[in-house]
Amino acid sequence: MAKENLKVKDHSVSGEEFELVLNSEYGFLETSPQPVSDKLSEYYKSEDYISHTDSQRNLFEKAYHLVRQFSLKKKLNLINSFSSTEKNLLDVGCGTGDFLQSAKQNNWTVFGIEPNKKARDIANKKTNHSVFKTDELFKFEEHRFDVITLWHVLEHLPNLEEQISIFKKILKPNGTLIIAVPNYKSYDAKHYKQFWAAFDVPRHLWHFNKASISKLVSKQAMQVVKMKPMLFDAFYVSLLSEKYKTGKMNMLNGFWIGLLSNLKSLRTKEASSLIYIIKNR
Repeated sequence: MAKENLKVKDHSVSGEEFELVLNSEYGFLETSPQPVSDKLSEYYKSEDYISHTDSQRNLFEKAYHLVRQFSLKKKLNLINSFSSTEKNLLDVGCGTGDFLQSAKQNNWTVFGIEPNKKARDIANKKTNHSVFKTDELFKFEEHRFDVITLWHVLEHLPNLEEQISIFKKILKPNGTLIIAVPNYKSYDAKHYKQFWAAFDVPRHLWHFNKASISKLVSKQAMQVVKMKPMLFDAFYVSLLSEKYKTGKMNMLNGFWIGLLSNLKSLRTKEASSLIYIIKNR
């Protein structure tokens, strides 16, 4: 058994236990067993799944949405640095569509993919019906998009290699693929171990590190050209991890571990979550 295998509980929906198994080819961890595709949606049926709702019922959710507004500006600045004259954007797993709405207001031609109907309906109201079900991903013409983004989405997608090949196909030559995912080599991941909230089994099917993302995209003749930390994620994940570990939010402990993780990442470059900027070749 691989040294990095862990038994991890689904804390938010089912209470079931899963194992994280090291993939020797790519170096990421795989959730085992993975739910069959027609059962996977059952694990998303929670009012606490924030990316599928615009609710702000408590201080935690209000803080999440406040940070999200700040993050939207950062994301917009990032894609604007890669824009061509056409500015065609695809956001895969777009949730309730705030990022697409922001990009649309900045003269991007936007498209989104969102499997959750409730979130998709909210997103379509914000984007003039530019968000589609998952099967539409296979219908876009080749070399359609200047930028494709996946903000904490790749870890949810089955058939990982097939997905990357589709992104390669519909991305323009020299187009940009932006992938943001949790990093299981971060300090907060090592501190909380099986209680680390970003494992989020079984919704997260894969758990990445820097090397595994590079290997995955290089198979499709794409290259990671830059990595950027998502500093707020360390705080959000640590607060949730405290809740899973102790049954209470423990704001001070969570904030301290999040801060420590960010400070250590200045040296190690192993932030809680990382944005990978990938160029098509």
